[in-house]
Amino acid sequence: MTELVTPSRAKRPEFRNINAIKDLPTYRLPPAGWVSILHRVSGALMFLLLPFIIWLFDVSVSSEYSFARFTALFGAGVGPVPGWFFKLVALALIWAYLHHIIAGIRHLWMDLTHAVTKEFGRSSAIVTLVLSLGLTAVLGAKLFGLY
Repeated sequence: MTELVTPSRAKRPEFRNINAIKDLPTYRLPPAGWVSILHRVSGALMFLLLPFIIWLFDVSVSSEYSFARFTALFGAGVGPVPGWFFKLVALALIWAYLHHIIAGIRHLWMDLTHAVTKEFGRSSAIVTLVLSLGLTAVLGAKLFGLY
């Protein structure tokens, strides 16, 4: 009942669990993996910050006075929290929305056209990352008053 290892038959490699401390820092994730992980992160970020989004919307459309408070939020802040912090949170929401929608369109396109190849997955993942970060940079520059 014991298998003999003969010179003609090579021993199969053993795959063990990875060591998170030793192996994860050296593991190189492909672009499609980064897009997949960031798609989940952006969805979770939008879900967790939903009360903040609803509050921002409510304050911005209630009245002229509340809209003035809304614009002052990004300039002077509220209490001990400075305005630049609210701008950073808004920038994170902008990125989350843009990345989530672009990655979602990428996934829908791949599902509809059956374009599931390694080359298309890599190239569309790079396009997704570049588009989401580029559009975030443009809108972030507008948010921080650079143009």
